[in-house]
Amino acid sequence: MPSSAFPSWLECLTCSRKYDLGKVRYTCDCGGLLDLKRDLGKADGRKLVSLWEKRWGLKSGVESSGVWRYRELILDVPDSKIITKQEGNTRLYPAGRAGKYAGIKNFLLKHEGENPTGSFKDRGMTCGITAAGIYNAKCVACASTGNTSASMAAYAATAGIKSVIFIPSGKIAYGKLAQALAYGGLTLQIDGNFDDAMTLVQEICGKLNIYLLNSINPFRIEGQKAICFEILQQLDWKVPDWFVIPGGNLGNNSAFSKALMELHELGIIDKIPRIAVIQASGANPLYTMWKNNKPFAPVKNPETIATAIKIGNPVSWEKSLRGIKWSNGVVEQVTEQEIMDAKAMVDAAGIGAEPASCCSVAGAKKLVEAGIISKDESVVGILTGNVLKDPDAVINYHTDQLKNIKGTFANSPKSIKATLEAVKAAL
Repeated sequence: MPSSAFPSWLECLTCSRKYDLGKVRYTCDCGGLLDLKRDLGKADGRKLVSLWEKRWGLKSGVESSGVWRYRELILDVPDSKIITKQEGNTRLYPAGRAGKYAGIKNFLLKHEGENPTGSFKDRGMTCGITAAGIYNAKCVACASTGNTSASMAAYAATAGIKSVIFIPSGKIAYGKLAQALAYGGLTLQIDGNFDDAMTLVQEICGKLNIYLLNSINPFRIEGQKAICFEILQQLDWKVPDWFVIPGGNLGNNSAFSKALMELHELGIIDKIPRIAVIQASGANPLYTMWKNNKPFAPVKNPETIATAIKIGNPVSWEKSLRGIKWSNGVVEQVTEQEIMDAKAMVDAAGIGAEPASCCSVAGAKKLVEAGIISKDESVVGILTGNVLKDPDAVINYHTDQLKNIKGTFANSPKSIKATLEAVKAAL
């Protein structure tokens, strides 16, 4: 399988063994994670930027996608093989009330919830499903807390490929489950959590010749890099001081650091922004490792209202850690109350996002208060999912019905009589 406009291969993060791209492979023989590597030695960064600028605003074709615009650093495949829903092209909003809440003057929010299925997963899935087609896969599968399954089912339906989804029992946001069912995915709810589902799906894919599309798949990460490329293009290639990113399975911040490494190698950027990864305190293995300077240890029974990041044993933790160290970044955790209060501010700014997204705002606020981020620094926070992904969390917060979480900024509905006087009193 061709991979990019440059000589490419898969390389083990642990032992550095190299593999060509002709065979489906997710991990090294030693068990280590695989990276897609490129030889960028003869590349001209200025010509690439010029090419990407010419593609900006295209109305049709694969390069109108906010992923395939950067195809030279994504996958090198013919147009006819690319499965795209014109993903990406998401907005970069001034944070407004959420910025004041976080205490940051120059705070922008990149809203990946504006993708076709409502989350950033579409960026990686266009590459994953395209790769599945190149490898002649007839069926694809993933374990999911919701967003991955919604995205995979939609892209598989577009490609005419069968999809199988393994979800953990209980506490799956209905907005996400509804999408997986609507798009035709065979949905199997297992007795266990996401990490149990992840273990099972890897075994199933290996034994039944099904193509695996969790973020352990190296091509998924390639598509997610385009979030970073697109932000920088929206900023005219001026690099912010910080990227603040929610951390669940840790593929997203792994993709960001990989994108930045490639842009830096190409000479497109000369400043390295710091990366902050924010985890929920009930699903915080990377934070615990980072804070205590101890070996990585999974969280056995992760728990958080931010269901998209309720993951105790993230597959991409080694890639994530590599990027954090390279960028002189940090890891922070936030409580359930901090997540939902930050979400209320994002929503009240007219932007809106699912709970996991708002870890970026809650975490930024916490890092400002700790003196790690200066209020005068430029910060871009990533919102990973649409506000309608988890409507129950919104309604229960604003009606003060969440267990152990107070509706600090609740905007509860009011029952009134159907009279002019009652409306005036309510106003």
